[in-house]
Amino acid sequence: MGLLGAQVNDRALISKYKRMVIVLSKNDFFMKKAIELAKLGWGKTNPNPLVGAVIVKNDNVVSEGFHEVLGCAHAEVAAINNANSSVEGGTLYVNLEPCSHYGRTPPCTKAIIEAGIKKVVVAMIDPNPKVSGKGIEILKDAGIEVEVGVLEEEALKLNEIFIKYVVRKKPFVIMKTAMTLDGKIASYKGDSKWITGKEARHHVHRVRDRVCAIMVGLNTILKDNPLLTTRIDGEEGKDPIRIIVDSRGTIPENSNVINCDSKAPTILATTKLIDKEKEKYLHQKGIKIIKTEGECVDLKQLMDELYNMEIDSILLEGGGSLNSSAIQCKIVDKVMMFIAPKIIGGKDAITPVEGIGIELMKNAVELDNVEMSRFGKDFLIEGYIVDKP
Repeated sequence: MGLLGAQVNDRALISKYKRMVIVLSKNDFFMKKAIELAKLGWGKTNPNPLVGAVIVKNDNVVSEGFHEVLGCAHAEVAAINNANSSVEGGTLYVNLEPCSHYGRTPPCTKAIIEAGIKKVVVAMIDPNPKVSGKGIEILKDAGIEVEVGVLEEEALKLNEIFIKYVVRKKPFVIMKTAMTLDGKIASYKGDSKWITGKEARHHVHRVRDRVCAIMVGLNTILKDNPLLTTRIDGEEGKDPIRIIVDSRGTIPENSNVINCDSKAPTILATTKLIDKEKEKYLHQKGIKIIKTEGECVDLKQLMDELYNMEIDSILLEGGGSLNSSAIQCKIVDKVMMFIAPKIIGGKDAITPVEGIGIELMKNAVELDNVEMSRFGKDFLIEGYIVDKP
């Protein structure tokens, strides 16, 4: 082959490669938009997933939509309804497989087919065993081209709560704690205000706004008397359902969680040891009571009860005792550990996870997919508990 022929072939190869890159980056670009739209539904769609949709024609976005509130139109239908021009022949980008069944709303596949969408690009298949893959099958049977797996990892992380909820039928539990450099959450006298700065505390309230419930133990109520509400500067946050773990039901009647002015309910997780008169009083205050078997609250049974109440996510903000029990019972999925550049010292100062602890390092609880971020002077380490046999 002559030099000219080689140059021509090289240019053709480069041109073909560039076209491939453009196609791939275009898919990523529009799917990222769909994922960002989906995030706008944080805290408002539980226990439904977070879903965003983008409709594209001639490489231009002609409409967008996201699942805004539980019971309202799904993202795909919202995008179709929001369009100011025909979406026929367009490509729909959506971060979760379109639903194919009647639930709180009609199936999205029906609306997609009727709108004349030519192609659907999906980030991930619906993890719900009852519907997984059926939406894609219906679309293909209708002659619609379907592509699956674009930005799948991002989509999986976005809906990690939904995935556990529909697959394992339990709430997704995030254990959040804040400690000093030497691993203390309070001084030996119990003082803990504040371990972290305002930036870190603001982020925690953002997380409260996103999850369905927040859970603490009786010791936290006695020590801090918290409101367990969401407070975001300049915005109206959504208060999570408050869950108090109190095996004997001895929570003080003047506790803020019993008397606070909030639309979100309070649940007391207790046992048969609760005093009957106290139980009657709490019922009159509008507190829902869940009793588990045994003389201490069975956290695994509690998770089953909360799942049945459609509580899909819990932010565990307990002290060392409840954190230890939660880890031991293997109900924790994710850890959020804030570390402040402070040193308290003292062998009697309180630590994030108490209990007996492990005997051998090989039995230590490990985290996977660890990420670190910074809020003011404080660092946040996040990771997922490694499931060991």
